[in-house]
Amino acid sequence: MSFRNDLKQLLKPYYWINILLSISYVTCKRTGFICNFLFPDVDCELDSRETEILFFLIIVVMLRTRKAGSVTMVNYLSSSFVYTKIANLILWLYADIRYGLPYGAILILAALLLPEPTYSGPEHVTYFRGLQTLDDELKRHKSTTWVICLYAAWHPACVNFAPVFAELSASYGLDNLKFGKIDVGRYPEAAAKYRVQDGPTSRQLPTVLVLSEGQEKIRRPQADHTGKLQKFLFSKDNMKAAFDLDEIYQECKTKLAAVKAKKTEKTEKTE
Repeated sequence: MSFRNDLKQLLKPYYWINILLSISYVTCKRTGFICNFLFPDVDCELDSRETEILFFLIIVVMLRTRKAGSVTMVNYLSSSFVYTKIANLILWLYADIRYGLPYGAILILAALLLPEPTYSGPEHVTYFRGLQTLDDELKRHKSTTWVICLYAAWHPACVNFAPVFAELSASYGLDNLKFGKIDVGRYPEAAAKYRVQDGPTSRQLPTVLVLSEGQEKIRRPQADHTGKLQKFLFSKDNMKAAFDLDEIYQECKTKLAAVKAKKTEKTEKTE
C-alpha cells in the first residue's frame, strides 16, 4: 500500500518535473542526438571532473537523506532534490554558461510555480501556540492522554514526519486521546522544558512524547543508559510499535465508555 501511495504521489507535477531537472545533464550528455546538438565539439562521455561531481553528489544525498530520517521513496526524493539540482546547475555551468544560466532560471521558476505538495488528508492535531497553552491544557484535562510532537518547521525530518503524525491522529484520536504539536523553533521554552535541542544540527527533531496525567511516560528518540541518543525512524509502523498506540487506544476507549456509562446512569436516575 505504501509503495502504491508513493507511485500516486510521484504522478504529481512537482515530483516528475524535479526528477527531470535532477537527471537533465546526464540524460542530455549520454543521449547521442541531444549531445551532438548541444555539444558538437565534445565527446558524449562524462569527463573526470563531471564524474567527480556526480560521485560527490551521491555521497551527499545518501548522508543527508539518512540524517533527515527519510523512510519512503518519496521522502528520499524530496530530501535529495535540492542537492541533485544544485549539482546539475554546476554541471551545466561547467559545460557551458549559456546552458547553465537558463537552467538556473528554470529552477527558480519551478520553485515558484510548483511548491512541494503537502499532506491534505484528515487530521486531528492541536497546534499549541506556546508552552503555556500546552501546560494549561494538561492541567485542565488531566484524564486526557496526549501524544505531543516537538518539531521545527524548517527541519527536513519534521517535514517528512508531518503526514505520518497527521494520519496517526486521524486513526487513533479520541476525546481522551489527543494529538498535539508545538513548534520549538518558534517556542524555544518548550524545547528547554522537555530537554530537546532545537539547533540546526539537532538529532532530537522531531521528538514525540506521550503525556498521561501531565507526566511524560515515553519519548522517541530517547537516550540509552550511557546518555547517547538512539536513532529512531519515524515511520507509521515504528510509531505504533514504540508507543504501543493500539494498547493506549484500547485503554482510552474503555475509560471513555465507562465515563459515558456513568453519565447515562446518572441521567436515568434523575429522570
